[in-house]
Amino acid sequence: MSRPIQVAVLGGGSWGTTVASLAALNTPTLLWARNPETAAEINEQHTNSRYLDDRELPGSLRATSDLREAAEYADVLVVGVPSHGIREALAEAAPHVRPWVPVLSLAKGLEQGTRLRPTEVIAEALPGHPVGLLAGPNLAREVLDGMAAAAVVAVPDAAVACSLQPLFSGRRFRVYRNQDLLGSEMGGVLKNIIAIAAGMAEGLGVGDNTRAMVLTRGLSEITRLGVAMGAEERTFAGLTGLGDLMATCMSPLSRNRRVGEELARDKPLDQIIQEMGQVAEGVKTARTVMELALEHDVVMPIAAEVDAVVNEGRHPREAYRGLQRPAAEHEYHEVA
Repeated sequence: MSRPIQVAVLGGGSWGTTVASLAALNTPTLLWARNPETAAEINEQHTNSRYLDDRELPGSLRATSDLREAAEYADVLVVGVPSHGIREALAEAAPHVRPWVPVLSLAKGLEQGTRLRPTEVIAEALPGHPVGLLAGPNLAREVLDGMAAAAVVAVPDAAVACSLQPLFSGRRFRVYRNQDLLGSEMGGVLKNIIAIAAGMAEGLGVGDNTRAMVLTRGLSEITRLGVAMGAEERTFAGLTGLGDLMATCMSPLSRNRRVGEELARDKPLDQIIQEMGQVAEGVKTARTVMELALEHDVVMPIAAEVDAVVNEGRHPREAYRGLQRPAAEHEYHEVA
């Protein structure tokens, strides 16, 4: 008689813990947290107070601060560490991961220098493993509170995707599948930059019309770059595109939106990041995305203004003036 599939999640932050909690309701799950105190709290008190306040986690969820233990445990490996830490974590875990174990990324950034997507970094660190991602409009605290939500398992192999769906699905958490890994991943990467712009709009008090303009034109920028890189256009109208963008731009729980708001209120970026105590991927990704836009000859005025704010010290007020071009082009850039 075969044993249940064992899921190991690397990363004890808010979303890593939430995904581990979802899996633990379906199958044996082990969460790796870098901090031994976090692992002990999850095991003994069934909470992760640093990231999720006093929300109760499933009693069946176990945690460890031993990366080797988590890697050896995995029949399915979920990588929930920030994008800049993936390569280092997997270099240590790789010798202990069994062959052919599927690997899912939760990260929404790009590796600086290489400009690789998280799934590409994983593929380099763990060659020969099926690699995909789990993503969507998912705010960790709302998911743990039992509010209805949905995500996408994006894996090029449909059979692998079908086998992974039930591991993370729940009564109020629906998991779809998509074979367009590139498009699904780039939607999550790019929406963080637009969310900073949305936060700047909120902090400046520019009004709902302007916020709607930023969100819709931001989606247009995301789609243009994604398609130029080889993604399917329709992916950006789905959960990992428009859905993720809306959640991140509209919710006060969004870290990237909060960065934009605080910048608009004249708080220094270093202070914002320090006070948050968590990673806002859009800050690290903005310059890399502009490099990709230049390489693929894609116009991204909103992303360019965000890059100027977070990397060149431009004030959000100046950035919004920069978006007021004298004449608008055709709404759909591919039309002459």
